[in-house]
Amino acid sequence: MLLPNLCLACDTVLFAHESIVCTECLYHLPLTDFHHDVNNETARQLWGKLDFEVAMSMLYLSKNSRVERLIHQLKYGNRPQIGRFLGEMYGRIIKDIAKDQGFDTLVAIPIHNRKRQERGYNQAFQFGMGLSESLGIPVHENVLVRKVYNVSQTRKSRSERYENVEGVFSINPQYSMLEDKHVALVDDILTTGATLSEAGRILKLSGAKVSVLTIARA
Repeated sequence: MLLPNLCLACDTVLFAHESIVCTECLYHLPLTDFHHDVNNETARQLWGKLDFEVAMSMLYLSKNSRVERLIHQLKYGNRPQIGRFLGEMYGRIIKDIAKDQGFDTLVAIPIHNRKRQERGYNQAFQFGMGLSESLGIPVHENVLVRKVYNVSQTRKSRSERYENVEGVFSINPQYSMLEDKHVALVDDILTTGATLSEAGRILKLSGAKVSVLTIARA
């Protein structure tokens, strides 16, 4: 017997015209308006840490919310389709801004090979693939290399998060021609900005302009 397709945010049965997330949950997703304000919360979190062009997050993240459940399933529940779904949705929202900014490429924050083997995919790259589909901009998973396997940042303090990511990224020599390219860094969650700041710093050393796009802002 075929099992019904369930909403990945609330477990209700999806209607035939629905996919991934039910209409009710879609309606209640806490979308930000960061694409209308260059001085938004995500941008302010990165001020003084990274020289960037624009920084935006799609959703607000709170405990025990639909967004928390979606991201948990994306990262730990073998549901890569959530990332692509949200990426396509956000790409449609920010299409005009991406065009005005002149994004040349999307670059996913990498996860260590060990973690990728455990999970089977990089959740940031899944989000990037959805963005790429809507924006018509290429997305790359391997521009940055994560050299060090870090323990989770979840329970670390702000200062510990920065220490935990210092020096963990390098540029893949195959993608060394980044000078004057506008790179949009893609990740799942922005909390302190430690990971994105360090990754962006490495890209800036290669001469790239950097922007930031995330699924959620914690």
